[in-house]
Amino acid sequence: MAEIDLIILVCAGLTLASVFTSVVAFRAGAPLLLLFLCIGLLAGRDGLGGIVLTDRPSAFLIASAALAVILFDSGFHTSLKSYRQAAAPAITLATLGVVLTAGLLALPAHFLLGFDWPVSLLLSTSLSSTDAAALFFLLRVGGITIRDRVRSTLEVESGTNDPVAACLALTLVGVVAGQHGQGLAAVAVDLARQMGGGVLFGLIGGMAMVLVVNRVKLEAGLYPVVVMGLAIAVYAMTNLLGGSGFLAAYLAGLVAGNARLQSAGSLRRFQDGITWLAQIGMFVTLGLLARPSQFPAIALPSALLAAALIFLARPIAVFCCLAPFRFGTRERFFIAWVGLRGAVSLLLALVPVLGGVPGSDVIFEISFLVVLVSLAVQGWTVRPLARWLGLIVPEKTGLVERVEVDLPGLADREMVTYQLHPESAIAHGRPLPRWARPLLLHREGTVQYSPRRLQAGDRIYLLATPSQLPLLDKLFGKMKDEGATEASLYGDFAIGPDATLKALRESYGLPIGEEEETGTIGEIFRREYHSDLEIGDRLHLGPIDLIVRDMQEGRILSVGIALEPEEKPLAGWEKFKARLIAAIGLPEG
Repeated sequence: MAEIDLIILVCAGLTLASVFTSVVAFRAGAPLLLLFLCIGLLAGRDGLGGIVLTDRPSAFLIASAALAVILFDSGFHTSLKSYRQAAAPAITLATLGVVLTAGLLALPAHFLLGFDWPVSLLLSTSLSSTDAAALFFLLRVGGITIRDRVRSTLEVESGTNDPVAACLALTLVGVVAGQHGQGLAAVAVDLARQMGGGVLFGLIGGMAMVLVVNRVKLEAGLYPVVVMGLAIAVYAMTNLLGGSGFLAAYLAGLVAGNARLQSAGSLRRFQDGITWLAQIGMFVTLGLLARPSQFPAIALPSALLAAALIFLARPIAVFCCLAPFRFGTRERFFIAWVGLRGAVSLLLALVPVLGGVPGSDVIFEISFLVVLVSLAVQGWTVRPLARWLGLIVPEKTGLVERVEVDLPGLADREMVTYQLHPESAIAHGRPLPRWARPLLLHREGTVQYSPRRLQAGDRIYLLATPSQLPLLDKLFGKMKDEGATEASLYGDFAIGPDATLKALRESYGLPIGEEEETGTIGEIFRREYHSDLEIGDRLHLGPIDLIVRDMQEGRILSVGIALEPEEKPLAGWEKFKARLIAAIGLPEG
């Protein structure tokens, strides 16, 4: 029992040490994952801790489960907008780019280290994919703000190339160990089976998560547990059926993360914590597995191999893959540089060890040194390089936070937080529509309920549906194009309030019957809002929105028509807000 308690204490101590030293790493600008690896080295057999970890199958199990969690979370936080922006170049990098990098890196691996060609290709394959965890921390947690298309390309590539590299590594281990035929046809069939199975089971698993979360009645605290359990089950079941479990976990997260889920906010918060724990556990475990005493003998060839990867293989692969796409030279150079290697490379380097490949111990040690060089050299220079290349753009302002509202009747709305930009439409004198009125705001350390006036810098809290967010972005964030903002908020063009609904139906094919055509547009607004009518009030009529554009002494002077409305208005906002205030106990005024 004492030994078990000691093991638990050591694990807890390593985790806490990783967490608290990360504060120093943030201030120093050091890559966090490099820090976690170094903690594992210091605690390992040749370090100060003297912990001997020789159980490689258990280490592989821990790292594999952690990577499945990380990939699932990476897919869960990847929006379909990123795919629309960068799907083609990112998928090209994640497939052809991995193959090109592995092929190019096999040359120096063969001549520098003296491995035969199959083993050289196996080593280069383990180093061919970028690390989603390292990239996530550098770009998101590190606060490096670059152009959306470049960021999306890097994030989608890092999430999708790990499964491709894993498929290649597993297939090559089978070839080297004599478990597969030596022909290219056998390798291609095995790759197709793994990739196809990963896609199929990943999509099915993601849809199953959405159904379970939205249809099964559970205690609120159990939904995150169920989702994470299903993610691990999808990964394991796909592997058992011959597919790529890593690809399945990523796609399941992508499907679930882009669906409407109840308790979505609590799911994201739980996954943030569990993903941090997975990162720490995986990197510290892999650090414990390494043998620093063996590093001096292979330091020089490993450093040369890392240089070949960073300065030759990755850039050539990136420039070739991105040639058909409209990226500038500076953007392609940046994408080539931000190809950090991390835990995936170390995990794949363990595959030949478990497969009994001759010389596999050296493969792991070399991969470890290459990862250390990549994290240190590339990780520390990403921000200065982005600034030098002129790729850093001003940080977006506007939406700060989204939290689901777990109250009856409010399942389709979220509590969103904005910070009012000095160059926003509201700061420029635009009236605040009733559907965008805040419940409260935070200003200079004080909280105000039902505020009458807004000031630049105010932190605004309000309820909104996801479809309203584009309009709220234009209201509270920085205006990029005043004309476009005006059109989205108040319609593409204006008509008089005396126009009839019949005329609109005939012009725009509105789905209304003839019995509903009576009255003018102005009268319809009066029937809906009575005397409580303001500029910005909206009526949603099928494919168009009608918006009160101008008023004088309570009379509507003009009505805007939005031909492609971005939001469905909240009818009866004041009554709705009153019900909410009563429900959550906020004071009036």
